[in-house]
Amino acid sequence: QVQLVESGGGLVQPGGSLRLSCAASRSVLSLYAFNWYRQAPGKERELVASITGASGSTRYADSVSGRFTISRDIAKNTVYLQMNSLKTEDTAVYYCNAIGSSTTSWGQGTQVTVSS
Repeated sequence: QVQLVESGGGLVQPGGSLRLSCAASRSVLSLYAFNWYRQAPGKERELVASITGASGSTRYADSVSGRFTISRDIAKNTVYLQMNSLKTEDTAVYYCNAIGSSTTSWGQGTQVTVSS
């Protein structure tokens, strides 16, 4: 199992930016993939972005493609989600998820609120 600690959420106006961080308790290279999910009130949890641990290949949901960027810092064992051009519909609790060879771990979640 790997422990994940998220940070970086908050309140931002539409059009603004935030960067979320997900610090892992072991090397990101030892894990198959990292994902960022989000869940808005009354809605199902949605996969937002993914990055593989070894190669750093990325994938995005259509709703965030071109606005969000997922990246990893191997030295810091940290995965980031840079969110630009935020919209009110991006408001949700964002969760970091790590997939290993036989484990799946979740962070505690961080609230992102986009409002004027």
